[in-house]
Amino acid sequence: MRVRALRDAAHRIRHHALDMGEVQGQGYIGQALGVADILAVAYKDVLNYRADEPDWPERDRFLLSVGHYAIALYAALAEAGILDPEELATYGSDDSRLPMSGMASYTPGMEISGGSLGHGLGIAAGMALGLRHQGSEARVYNLLSDGELDEGSTWEAAMLCAHHGLDNVTAIVDVNALQADGPTAGVLRTEPVTEKWEAFGWHAIRVDGNDIGALVDAFDALRAHRGSPSVLICDTRIGRGVPLLETREKAHFMRVEEHEWQLARDELAQGRDVQ
Repeated sequence: MRVRALRDAAHRIRHHALDMGEVQGQGYIGQALGVADILAVAYKDVLNYRADEPDWPERDRFLLSVGHYAIALYAALAEAGILDPEELATYGSDDSRLPMSGMASYTPGMEISGGSLGHGLGIAAGMALGLRHQGSEARVYNLLSDGELDEGSTWEAAMLCAHHGLDNVTAIVDVNALQADGPTAGVLRTEPVTEKWEAFGWHAIRVDGNDIGALVDAFDALRAHRGSPSVLICDTRIGRGVPLLETREKAHFMRVEEHEWQLARDELAQGRDVQ
């Protein structure tokens, strides 16, 4: 029942993302579909928060340093009850609280403003240190992309977290193997990812990021870990759940034809029916 409910939540997150993407006709749809399972487990099974009180001091913090993934997080915040699903129709529009890149000053539940990659883990480290000094039980989660592993600031923050033994920090790395300039392996090879994090003093688990059951088990294990920061490395597929978009040649930033949006929703529904 637990996994089934989370699959349903991931389906709704994907559906919301497609609806928002249609508003603009383009965007980071592939990433949103790819991380929907991660976000469903995070917001429906892992994070401690109050939907009607986004600034509750004891909440777990979920940091989206990959600001262009905002479309995915908005869908998750709607699923979590923090945003009204009807507001998603304003995505990327003038005067909307839902800009195309995440802005903490605009959106309830958006903890930091994302943009240039490599800032999120450093902010997570500072938050985690502050929470520890306050005696808080709150945890800090930071969703990174594999492209962020190209940034030296990410590894500086990783060293700091390990040095201070920040076991209230969990990094979540979306390994979709694609960046703006091409496949990650061709832009800057980051493998072996798991061994790198372990060498920096982190407790690391790697899973199929589109397998709800594996994600649930991994998050359960990470919550029980003490003594060092943890990282969950998630191998995901761009466009997951919509074959039409999974096979796009240029999938980092997708331009989708007007007639394709309904085809995408139909494929998403068909995939759900065979689960």
